[in-house]
Amino acid sequence: MIERYSRPAMKKVWSDENKFDKWLQVEIAVCEAWAELGVIPKEDLSKIRKARFNMKRFDEILKVTHHDMTAFLGSVAESLGEESRFIHLGLTSSDVMDTALSLQLLDATDILEKDVASLIEALREKAIEHKHTLMMGRTHGVHAEPITFGLKMALWTEEMKRNAHRLAEARKAVGVGKISGAVGTYATVPPEVEEKACTRLGLSPAPVSSQVIQRDRHAQLVTTLAIVGSSLEKFATEIRGLQKTETLEAEEPFAKGQTGSSAMPHKRNPELCERVCGLARLVRGHALTSMENIALWHERDISHSSNERITMPDSCLVLDYILSIFTDVIKGLQVYPERMRENVELTRGLVFSQRVLLALVDRGLSRQQAYELVQRNAMRAWKERTDFLQLLRDDRDVVAALPAAELESLFDYQYYLKHIDHIFARLGLE
Repeated sequence: MIERYSRPAMKKVWSDENKFDKWLQVEIAVCEAWAELGVIPKEDLSKIRKARFNMKRFDEILKVTHHDMTAFLGSVAESLGEESRFIHLGLTSSDVMDTALSLQLLDATDILEKDVASLIEALREKAIEHKHTLMMGRTHGVHAEPITFGLKMALWTEEMKRNAHRLAEARKAVGVGKISGAVGTYATVPPEVEEKACTRLGLSPAPVSSQVIQRDRHAQLVTTLAIVGSSLEKFATEIRGLQKTETLEAEEPFAKGQTGSSAMPHKRNPELCERVCGLARLVRGHALTSMENIALWHERDISHSSNERITMPDSCLVLDYILSIFTDVIKGLQVYPERMRENVELTRGLVFSQRVLLALVDRGLSRQQAYELVQRNAMRAWKERTDFLQLLRDDRDVVAALPAAELESLFDYQYYLKHIDHIFARLGLE
C-alpha cells in the first residue's frame, strides 16, 4: 500500500486486520447458514460465533504452510474446540477471500462516494459564485471566444455527477458473494448456503461462478476509479494552466509560510494539482492490470491474486486521497476576475471576429467573401497589435456592408453570456 497517501478510514478498510476480520465474518455467516439447514448444532454455532484470529499465530503458521488461508484457519481453530471442524465446511479459499474482498470493496466505495459528493458540492458552489465571471475561452491553447468561469465549473460539476453514477454502477457489480465450492458447482456446499450467507453479509449471490468471482466485475470498478482520476487530472491540469504566470486567472491555495522552491523564494507552484495529475496516472495503470486479470486459466488460476493485493488497495487509497486534496483546492481556489478581463481584452477585440463574420453574411456577402474580409483585418491586428475594431472601421469593404453603429454594436461581451442562465437551469444549478 502507499502509506503516504493513506487517509484513516480508507487505510482501515485495507488493513490486514480488517481483511482477516472480513474473512472471519464470511466463515461465520456460512456456519450460520449450515446451522439453518441443521448441519451444525446450535450449541456449536454459539461457540463458533465467538471465534477469533490471532495475527501472531497467523504469521507463525504461515511460515510453515506458505498458504494464507490455511494459516488463517489454523489461527481461528486455536480459538475454538472441537466445533472448529465446522469452520470452512465445504468451502474453497476463494469462497472466503473473494466474498470478503467484495465486502472491502463495498466499504471502500462507500467512502469514495462520499468523497465524490463533497467535490460535487464544492464545484457547484464555485459554479454559482462565478456564474457570470467573464473569462477567455480557449481552444488549442489559443483565445477563442468568451465564456464564464462559472460555466467551466458547471461543466466539471456535471462530469463529476456522471462519475458518481459510474461509481454506483460499479458498486453494484462488485457487491456479490460466491460460496459455490472448488470450481463453482456447489458439489460440497449447496446453493442454499450461499444464498443465506450472502443475505447475512449484505451481498447478492453471484448468479454463476467458477472457483472465483469473475474479474470483469473488479475491472469495472478499477476502470471506474481510473475514469474518476482522469477527470481530476483534467481539472487539475486546467488549474495548472490558469495559474501560469502569463495567465494567472486562478491559483490553488498557498498557505502562509508555505514555500514553492528551495532556490527561488518567489515561487508559488501548483504542486497540489501536479500531485493529483501524477497519482491519477498511477490509477490508470492499475486499470490496465485489472483488465488483464479478467483472463484466467480454466476455472481459476492465481495470476491475478498477487497484483490485486497492490492494485485494489492502492487504487482506492490513491483516489480517496486525490479526491480529498482536490476538493480542498476547489474550496480554497483563488480566482482573479480582473485578470480574466485583462486577458479577454489582450487581443484588442479579436474575440468578436465571428460576430463580424456572421453580420457580413447576414448583409448579403458570401461566407468566403466575409471570411476573407474579417481574416485580413484579424491578421493585421495580430501582427501589428492594433485595435481590431479600428481596423474594421478603416476597411472600406467592411464599412460598405456594415454601418459603423452596427459594427460597433457587435463588440459586446454580454452577447456571449445570454444563455448562461439557461444552461445553469438545465443543470439544476440555481
